[in-house]
Amino acid sequence: MSKLSVDHLLGIKYLTPRDIELIIETADNFKEIINRPIKKVPTLRDITIANLFFENSTRTKLSFELAEKRLSADVVNFSAASSSVKKGESLVDTVNNILAMKVDMVVMRHPYPGSSIYLSKRVKSRIINAGDGAHEHPTQALLDSYSIREKLGDLAGKKVVIVGDIMHSRVALSNIFCLQKMGAIVKVCGPNTLIPKHIESLGVQVEPNFDKALQWCDVANMLRIQLERLDINYFPSLREYTMQYGLTLERLKRLNKEIVVMHPGPINRGVEISSEVADSQTSIILNQVENGVAIRMAILYLLAEKISRA
Repeated sequence: MSKLSVDHLLGIKYLTPRDIELIIETADNFKEIINRPIKKVPTLRDITIANLFFENSTRTKLSFELAEKRLSADVVNFSAASSSVKKGESLVDTVNNILAMKVDMVVMRHPYPGSSIYLSKRVKSRIINAGDGAHEHPTQALLDSYSIREKLGDLAGKKVVIVGDIMHSRVALSNIFCLQKMGAIVKVCGPNTLIPKHIESLGVQVEPNFDKALQWCDVANMLRIQLERLDINYFPSLREYTMQYGLTLERLKRLNKEIVVMHPGPINRGVEISSEVADSQTSIILNQVENGVAIRMAILYLLAEKISRA
């Protein structure tokens, strides 16, 4: 069987197209398992995994924990809010103390870009990046690509528009890398103030007109407006943002075709997407959540293979 070319999952940037294919193929097998009456397999029975979340998270943390337990791993959960980090302990010291308890893998979310890369060079454990600042969120991009492939059959040649706060979004960057490696064509759409200046250097086009972007695309990935990251006003008001870039049933009805609607969650209903669209047949938002468990099981399994050989 094929092996991953990497020892950690730090970002889509470091994966080859074959790595992505392998993760997707492995996730197919795990998706079948999690839809059985007995959803647990003993695959990672001797592996201990620590979930280190230095930022709030509900969906990603639950998804990883469920994936770990479905694989029968031993799971340790760490919350920065109640940890010695609050007392001034360094990240490396915190993790090394946890690893001294014989932890094999670390799943980490951290507010600083590059934190998982920094950690991978300093501790003896497999590191999975569960989101580092506004840098990357590789498992989200992998589950998004998996969900598109499941719905449309293939990614090659598919037109995907990513809409909203591109500047502050780790989901956008990871999706751009992943979709392009799988042969999709990517455009971004949003207010000029939320589009990074040199985004075209990544091989994507900017389409400022949302209705034109919808007419062009096969898939619209609607990003959440991250109000907690917006230190200044990047647009006049949420109401104006919704008028320009909110996905409504009226907008979809004006198209002469059906498109696939995605959202990484959590949804600001009535801002970037209306409730009618989020709950409609064109939306695959709940499929994304289900597929997230299968994708994360696949990544844990493939990286655990590296541990047994180390």
